[in-house]
Amino acid sequence: FQRLRDIKQLGTSSYVWPGATHTRFEHCIGVAHLARTLASRFKTNQPELGITNRDVACVEIAGLCHDLGHGPWSHVWDGIFMPQAQPDTPWQHEMGSDMMFDYLVKTYKIPISSKDASFIKALIAGEPGQCESVHDSEALQKRYLFDIVANKRNGLDVDKFDYIQRDSRMTGENLTFPVLRILHSAKVLDNQICYKIKDANQIYRICQRRYELHKHVYNHKTARAIEYMIVDALLLAEPHMKIAERVYKPESFLRLNDYIKNEIEMSQGPELEASRQIFKRIKHRDLYRSVDQKNIKFADGEDVKTYVTRERIYEKLMSNRASEQGTETDVIDNFDLQVGDIIVDITMMHHGMKQHNPVDFTKFYSKLTNAPMNAGPGDYSELRPVEHAELLLRIYSKKSDMKYLHAVQEAYRAVMDDLDIILESKEKAKLSTPAVAAATVTPGPETPAAQPTVPLPATPGSDTASERTRKFSRVGSRNHFTSFKTSPLSNTRRLSSDLSSNTASTLSSHASDTSPSPFTTFEGCPLADLFQDEEGGKDPAVAGSSAATAVGGKRAREGEDENDSLLPVSDGLGIKRRRESGK
Repeated sequence: FQRLRDIKQLGTSSYVWPGATHTRFEHCIGVAHLARTLASRFKTNQPELGITNRDVACVEIAGLCHDLGHGPWSHVWDGIFMPQAQPDTPWQHEMGSDMMFDYLVKTYKIPISSKDASFIKALIAGEPGQCESVHDSEALQKRYLFDIVANKRNGLDVDKFDYIQRDSRMTGENLTFPVLRILHSAKVLDNQICYKIKDANQIYRICQRRYELHKHVYNHKTARAIEYMIVDALLLAEPHMKIAERVYKPESFLRLNDYIKNEIEMSQGPELEASRQIFKRIKHRDLYRSVDQKNIKFADGEDVKTYVTRERIYEKLMSNRASEQGTETDVIDNFDLQVGDIIVDITMMHHGMKQHNPVDFTKFYSKLTNAPMNAGPGDYSELRPVEHAELLLRIYSKKSDMKYLHAVQEAYRAVMDDLDIILESKEKAKLSTPAVAAATVTPGPETPAAQPTVPLPATPGSDTASERTRKFSRVGSRNHFTSFKTSPLSNTRRLSSDLSSNTASTLSSHASDTSPSPFTTFEGCPLADLFQDEEGGKDPAVAGSSAATAVGGKRAREGEDENDSLLPVSDGLGIKRRRESGK
């Protein structure tokens, strides 16, 4: 268990948030505390459940040991490195937790029966079928105990309760929620954990907090780039150090932690020089560059994963270069970019149950009806998305020169344009089938008039035919905020020049528009008094502007000059404008 002190909870996030250096060690202690708190509360408040001290102790140990199998940099190890190092052997950190728990019990001669050990490992996995007592129905009678540490019903467990608050605090995101209130609200009904209906908004808030952490912290573009750099360094060292094979021997896995990076850096042999150079790039902040990114609808995920590959992007890139320079031979000689230098990163982000709303799978109760029920319309906020999952597509380049970034971006966008054409043709062919055409035929005169029906709510991840037709431009539409045609500095200079040169013409175009915008009309608004110019004066830059006329309507009625310049509000107070500000 002490090994977890040397494994960061957030992997590479400390390179972006320097304070995010907390480890799996303190996270597991927090989960054990919350697990015991919840189990003890059930035991005290609901004695009819028959929870024993042995049950409480096993639940606490499960929370303490649930992350024993994490490798270096946490999910970087089993999420990216192991699938590439050993693609034919699916390995997850849950498998490592089982192995290390058995090794811990055996090495330290912990007096625990095989039945209890099996029960604890089943609690860690959230699967009652993994424990030996399933044959005598003991586990099925207390099914709710398996939802405390790893809840497979709706994803609401003490593991998430701890890491959402801990990770948000260490990164300064302040994504908190009243965890003690939630624990005190929990109650076992019909062999599952339920919550008070008045806390439904808090339950949904937890799901939102999880998504926000994945969106802004766990998948930060810089942290993600460093993850790929670490994985490349480990893959280059794998033939010589056999790092991946250490997960199958508990004695070797015991020493496998984040300090594998120091082991590589301290080596002197030439066989690890390439790995050392990548770690050197991380220290010098010469990172892989994010070329482009796009949010993808969950329904389009499989098409994007299948079609948008680095091989297809590289093929399009070389084709573009060949058409620009004449021959493909010249391209290869003068353009030092390989297919392995392109990274296609597709990450799913959701509220806890992919495309489904976790609250729909959560039971609630109230004082009046002490029975488990689902939250109905109006029981919690109606401001929630139709879809609860999306994919984040990012393209990285291992070479940071601007010419490579621009070339990779143009090739990626061309691939997305091709994908739009393919999807659109498939949809048109689908809509032209007889079955679909027959469904769109209107009833004849002899058919009774159809009764009006209330449309059903859209299923998450589904689209109507019209929506499907319109969305092709969204799948491959370009992100105009990430263009490498010019350098960022030149974009800044161009923007400043455009603003200074086009100010007069822009205001002039506004002056010619005689229809006031309902969103920018301040006439009769109390805030209009804050814009009074106590010193007077005229600003020719806004002379004749309809916006100035609309905002200064009150002053016009009082006999003041309508062309007097206006000053925006700063910090909620009107600040006096100097006469020379017009210059």
